[in-house]
Amino acid sequence: MNFEQARFNMIEQQLRPWEVLDAAVLDLLSLVKREEFVPPAWRNLAYADLEVPLGHGAAMLAPKVEARALQALGLRKREKVLEIGAGSGYFAALLAARAEHVWTVEIVPPLAEQARANLQRQGVANAVVETGDGARGWPAHAPYDAIVVSGALPVVPDAMLAQLKIGGRLFAVVGAAPAMTARLIVREAEHAYRSVGLFETQATPLQNAAPPARELI
Repeated sequence: MNFEQARFNMIEQQLRPWEVLDAAVLDLLSLVKREEFVPPAWRNLAYADLEVPLGHGAAMLAPKVEARALQALGLRKREKVLEIGAGSGYFAALLAARAEHVWTVEIVPPLAEQARANLQRQGVANAVVETGDGARGWPAHAPYDAIVVSGALPVVPDAMLAQLKIGGRLFAVVGAAPAMTARLIVREAEHAYRSVGLFETQATPLQNAAPPARELI
């Protein structure tokens, strides 16, 4: 398998046609070796236009969804990021390349261990994997400049939104199959949020995600 060619094909055939035109994002996706984060049984599909299964009911987001998320978030080097759903650690590696520090939370202990090992092996020093249930966010290190949810949510919980800084951004796939929308939510003031639908897609539901009693979005 020629992974270098596969990375090139992913960028030219999946990402650019899906309006991923940010040169920094495209350069990053050409540099980070996705195959190093994919389970061995699925390695040859590392750059395919699909969600790669990770076991335990989890899956990696499709490459074009990850790329659109990075483009929409517009991360800066001084920013601190929370990822909900570490999975294999790949998306955390991408986020860490753009931000100052990433905390990525994984509810499944074996996946957390694998993500930690993958990130360490790839020399990613500014992403920390923590084990736990992040379905309502992760208040331990809040507030965050950006939050990324690597699994679909029926709605975005108030508690998660409250962990954004003013000016902070949250990316999540919201809704129920087959009608899911990737959304960027910006916290504009203490009690004011702006939600923008970016594109229609589908994603594996986040574990323990359930509608809260009251939601803002």
